[in-house]
Amino acid sequence: MNLVPTGPKESVWDYPRPPSVVADSRRVTVTVGSDPVADTCASLRVLETSHPPVFYLPRQDVDTSLLRAGAGRTHCEWKGAASYWDVVTGGVSVPRAAWSYERPLGPYEALRGYLAFYPSLVRCAVDGEVVTAQEGDFYGGWITPEIEGPFKGGPDTWGW
Repeated sequence: MNLVPTGPKESVWDYPRPPSVVADSRRVTVTVGSDPVADTCASLRVLETSHPPVFYLPRQDVDTSLLRAGAGRTHCEWKGAASYWDVVTGGVSVPRAAWSYERPLGPYEALRGYLAFYPSLVRCAVDGEVVTAQEGDFYGGWITPEIEGPFKGGPDTWGW
C-alpha cells in the first residue's frame, strides 16, 4: 500500500458550507471481518467545512442482503432525515453501521439510493488503503491520506 498521497492535499477548511456533493471514481470497499459488504468505483463524497468527507456508495454496489433496518433516525439540516442500517454477516451484527437519506432534500437528491458507512464500525478502504475514522463518530467522516485538518468532531470541537 502507498501511504503517501499521490494527489494534492485537501484542507477540510476549504470545503463549502452548505456541503457539496462530488463524484469520486476511486475504488471504495467496505468489509466486516473477511466478508465483503460493498465494492464500488462510483461513490459520492460529501464535502463540508471542518469535516473529513463522507463517502456514499451506490446501493447497487452494496450487498443489501446483509443490511437490516437499524434503530432510530436523525435529521440533517441540509440532507433531511437519515435512516440507519445494521450490517449482519458471518454471525456478527454491527448496529447502525450505515445510514442513508431515503428522501434527501433539494440539492442533495443525488444521495438517493446511496449508503454511507461508519469507518469506526466497519473496515472502509479507498484504493486499498484503510481509512481513519473521524473522531467523535457523529459525522462519520473518512480520513484518507490527502485530507488535512484539524477536524471537527472530537472533544472540545463542537463549538467551532
